Amino acid sequence: MRAVTIDQSGGPEVLTLREVERPAITRPDQLLVRLEAAGINPIDTKIRHALDRFPVQIPAILGCDGAGVVEAIGDAVSAFKPGDAVYYCQCGFGGRQGNYAEYAVVDQNFVAHKPESLSFVEAAAAPLVLITAWESLFDRVAVTSDQTVLIHAGAGGVGHVAIQLAKQAGARVCTTVSTPKKGEFVKKLGADKIMFYRDEDIVQSVSSWTEGHGVDIAFDTVGDAVFEQCCACTRCYGDLVSILQPPVDIDWTEARTRNLRISLEMMLAPTILELADAQQHQGNILRQCARLFDDGTLSITVARTFPLAQAAEAHRHLEQEKPIGKVVLTIE
Repeated sequence: MRAVTIDQSGGPEVLTLREVERPAITRPDQLLVRLEAAGINPIDTKIRHALDRFPVQIPAILGCDGAGVVEAIGDAVSAFKPGDAVYYCQCGFGGRQGNYAEYAVVDQNFVAHKPESLSFVEAAAAPLVLITAWESLFDRVAVTSDQTVLIHAGAGGVGHVAIQLAKQAGARVCTTVSTPKKGEFVKKLGADKIMFYRDEDIVQSVSSWTEGHGVDIAFDTVGDAVFEQCCACTRCYGDLVSILQPPVDIDWTEARTRNLRISLEMMLAPTILELADAQQHQGNILRQCARLFDDGTLSITVARTFPLAQAAEAHRHLEQEKPIGKVVLTIE
């Protein structure tokens, strides 16, 4: 089969299209999926930059998100059958294979039936950002109606899904963006307050919007200085959840003074730590989100697609353009 592989850290140029052996089912709880599309996420570029920091086997096939058709199933698989259209998030850690390829063997815990209303390209864009936003807002901080939520980078992959989930929970949402085009995009998603981080003081804007109280929940999808900024934007006894590691030189005074609850979200933990129950939970999230897609209450935005052979250019586009929504590889 054709696959995009990587055997050394570096820029996008280290991604190489080549012929490799098609994977085969080795455990009864696995499925063989013929991939139609693979989503690209920032974690893919981080792995590419520093292979030694991640539990991958060299040469590695990157890509956490996949959507395609089941070709074969293991003896213990009962929820899926050959011919089913599925989507999933399975990163190539712990001996697993990523999804920049024509075929992948996938653990059934990660898999859900593809939403009928989504194309394979749209479905491949969705899993990682859905799980990340869902676990952050519902599992880590349990957002409820009438709360105020700050979501950073609202036009990004995680951000644009998080806005929708927070609004469905009944929350009021403020979000940061960089351009008027992105501002119009998040407005259509339901954002109540749009802030342009290049042009305004975000802490002051949040304070004004919340009448000096701060938001109930701050969701950091950016990291570094934004984490510390979130501390100043959150009300006393409020919640801050981040999908990035807090900076080592952070001044914790604001967080301690406000008695903030700090939560960290790494949606790849169930894969890295081999947590079967947590893996099943992530599959359940995708099943619940499939219903929301088909009900028309949730959407996913694809910024641009690239063919599998242009994976390097797709990485460049994601890193340089920071597009609205997701970038996806199409696999013919």
